[in-house]
Amino acid sequence: MKKILIVEDDIDIHNLIKDILKKERYDVISAYSGTEAILLIEKNNIDLILLDLMLPGLSGEELIGKIKDIPIIVISAKISSEDKVTVLSNGANDYITKPFDTNELLARIKVQLRINKNNKTETLSYKDMILDRKSHILYIKKEKIYLTKIEYIILEQLLLNPKEIITKTKLIQLLNKTNDNNFLSCTQKYDENSLKVHISNIRKKIRNISSNEYIESVWGIGFKLYE
Repeated sequence: MKKILIVEDDIDIHNLIKDILKKERYDVISAYSGTEAILLIEKNNIDLILLDLMLPGLSGEELIGKIKDIPIIVISAKISSEDKVTVLSNGANDYITKPFDTNELLARIKVQLRINKNNKTETLSYKDMILDRKSHILYIKKEKIYLTKIEYIILEQLLLNPKEIITKTKLIQLLNKTNDNNFLSCTQKYDENSLKVHISNIRKKIRNISSNEYIESVWGIGFKLYE
């Protein structure tokens, strides 16, 4: 059963959406503020978020910037094209204006859940490397390499884009965004020096298993997988 988080402070609209989803047999979780949503995201495996923008405390726009790897459909009374473009550019996956059509909302939910399912393959592989995305364990020639959370995030990005250079800026932004998602317990900010340390640690772990080089430094730009 897919778990959907509703983030909406208007009780009537919130309950309306909740009833619609429950009739479709979705597992529904409720948040009435951005801060409450963050806490629920940390404690639950959320498949999709339905998000209002005008929330007490942490706004919907701010919340979008703190969410990683969960599709977001914004449901808002803001109807200007500028608002829509800004929100979609900042990371939302879809945008529906209030009042909304029930059938359209359900159709858009199904689309996002289908896209997200296709993007979440259980393993990523390249040459003789296999990264298990559930256990966060890297396998090389059937040997296990245990990764820290940060090492996993870096290596996942490289394996998701095996032919591309992943810039240092992109990796640093990704690490700090992940850190922000856990801002209640984390204070560290990542920079180029700390990124290099984590890359070096990944290489050391791999060298304990294999003499082959897997991560290539592209001077002044970032990193990529050796072809």
